[in-house]
Amino acid sequence: MAKAKPITIYGIKSCDTMKKARTWLEGRDVAHAFHDYKEAGIERPRLEAWASQVGWEVLLNRAGTTFRNLPEEAKAGLTEQKAIALMLAQPSMIKRPVLDLGDRLIVGFKPDIYETSLA
Repeated sequence: MAKAKPITIYGIKSCDTMKKARTWLEGRDVAHAFHDYKEAGIERPRLEAWASQVGWEVLLNRAGTTFRNLPEEAKAGLTEQKAIALMLAQPSMIKRPVLDLGDRLIVGFKPDIYETSLA
């Protein structure tokens, strides 16, 4: 039997949504690794793979203060490459959490989606 790929949750330690997601996982004894963008960064190939899997529009956190505080010219005419460059430069612009289940990604934290995906 093939060994399951470990689950990794990506985000920022101080984020409230991250805290909720990690508490949810820990409360259900779901083994996982935590990758903190602020400490470990994010690699371009991983971000590009995520964008091709779920779409850069899903990954880019437009609601956060980091994005909202960008100059208008930085936000105008967004393309996948421009969005990836912004997220690489400031990983707090990546929507959190990104839960890598090995065969698919879950972006954001919704307990019902975690429940059905990890059951």
